[in-house]
Amino acid sequence: MRKYFILPLLLVLALELAAPRAFAQITGTVKGTCTDADGKPIVGAQVEWTGLETGRKYTLKTNNKGEYFSLGITPGKYNVKLSKDGKEIFHLNGVPVGLDENAPPVDFDLKKERVKAAESQGKTPEQIKADEEAAAKVANETKKIGTLNDKLKAARVAEEAKDYETAITTLNEANQIDPSHDQIWFELANAYLNSAPKQTDPEEKQKRYADAATDFQKAIDLRTNSEQAQKEANNNATLAAYYNNLAQVYAKTNKVDDAVSNYNKASQLDPTHAGTYLFNIGAVLTNAGKVDEAIAVFDKVIAADPTKAEAYYQKGINLLGKETIGKDGKATAPEGTAEAFKKYLELAPDGRFAQNAKDLLASIGAPVETGFGKKKGAKQ
Repeated sequence: MRKYFILPLLLVLALELAAPRAFAQITGTVKGTCTDADGKPIVGAQVEWTGLETGRKYTLKTNNKGEYFSLGITPGKYNVKLSKDGKEIFHLNGVPVGLDENAPPVDFDLKKERVKAAESQGKTPEQIKADEEAAAKVANETKKIGTLNDKLKAARVAEEAKDYETAITTLNEANQIDPSHDQIWFELANAYLNSAPKQTDPEEKQKRYADAATDFQKAIDLRTNSEQAQKEANNNATLAAYYNNLAQVYAKTNKVDDAVSNYNKASQLDPTHAGTYLFNIGAVLTNAGKVDEAIAVFDKVIAADPTKAEAYYQKGINLLGKETIGKDGKATAPEGTAEAFKKYLELAPDGRFAQNAKDLLASIGAPVETGFGKKKGAKQ
């Protein structure tokens, strides 16, 4: 009877004594130090351990000495990745983790890795470093260009909505990042130019025009001195557009000679659109009351583009400015005046100046003829 009761008791005691071992944690320890290519600690980096069998991830962070440490890592093989600010710096594959608490550290020594890489590529560590710096420079430049393009697009959207203040602010921010891009200065100058007429303060209005002129000139200088720009197929056309807009600033501020000079530069750079730039010169001279010079320019416009209807109309307007008054008190328009207005109507019978042209023809006693061959009696 005693043996019958003693044996179960011993078994129970044995089970109770063995129970703690069944629930014991079986884990390992990982640690190491991370240093950069110059041997300095990599502070605040992430060391991510990813189990090959389990897929489980452990993310550790380096301290001020570049060290990381963790208990409770499940034994097995791991891929280990070192990264900072979301960018991978280096990685190791198939790193074993055992139960030994005194396992050797898993260090990331980028200086040593650079030497290894140099040896494998037949390069010196200095050459490898130079390659890495060059690659980092390209990456930074690419990121910067992306930011500038985003600001340029945002500014254009604002300008289209006539929100020039937002455009000016955005483009000034872009120039603070990198002031070496002519296109940004050109867009900024346009924003100042377009915003000037909206200013109620005369001094602010003149300041906007002055800022526009300064920034157009910066855009011109940057493009003119850029070797890369010189290689672009449309470089001259782009420069011509810059000179054209600079001329517009001078035209709006009554600096006639400066306006004409810059329009001429535009026409020389871009002969394909010379007619447009010459027309602008004619408009400036017309507004300045320089009738003979304006007529000569509009003749050049017509020679460059015989289909440009408005050139004929503007020529007619300037010719009217030379009409003479006879002894009988009647006004006589110079030769070619009626022909200029008629040619305008022939090319643009429904143009914005069509009715004006008809009225002016009637006023000088000329028959009114449209491109459709319809005639109206002239006023006597």
